[in-house]
Amino acid sequence: MAKRISENEKTEIIDDFTKNKTLEEISEKFNFTKVTIIRHLKRSLGEDKFNELNKLTKKFKESRQHQDLDYANTSHNNNLERISDDLKSDYSFPESTFLEIAPLNLEIDNKPQQDLSSVSIKEVDLPKVVYMIVDKQIELKTKLLKEYVEWNFLSEKDLSRNTIEIFYDLKTAKRSTKKEQKIIKVPNSDVFKITAPILLSRGISRIVSSDVLIAL
Repeated sequence: MAKRISENEKTEIIDDFTKNKTLEEISEKFNFTKVTIIRHLKRSLGEDKFNELNKLTKKFKESRQHQDLDYANTSHNNNLERISDDLKSDYSFPESTFLEIAPLNLEIDNKPQQDLSSVSIKEVDLPKVVYMIVDKQIELKTKLLKEYVEWNFLSEKDLSRNTIEIFYDLKTAKRSTKKEQKIIKVPNSDVFKITAPILLSRGISRIVSSDVLIAL
């Protein structure tokens, strides 16, 4: 079962975020996925406040990166000038002298990168009981992955995948339910492993949960 955020950690996460710490930095500090951090911040601050602070943090980070880059370029240019002056003073080459530099033999790995953002359904240890949202006719509700803001960093190909969403607790599921929808209880989460081939045949290749993206 996924690790839960303690009350102290919740307070520290919000404090770090309001102090311009990036989502990546917070995720690494507390050892939670970026998705879990985003969900907690949205729940605590509200989506509008989260988006506003996230934009400010990104601007702050870009400004800091530009300052670091300007400093590095200045330092680098100064070092090059110093080295060039040192070489001129220490060595004297006749005009007819040529230096031959052996070509570098580099092996470039052009293998496509694997999708490291999702975990196979075979490797996921889900809670025994989970919950799903369906419409009034108990039809399975699917969404495109790009409809989940926290996964927008993935490639366009991944974002066009059809998904279903599961919830680990009833309260969280209720917060995401609309008037025309209802919640169903799945008493045995192993059903997703058993029915994975059927879901894939219907074009559903991912399951979205609170802390991990599951590949069928």
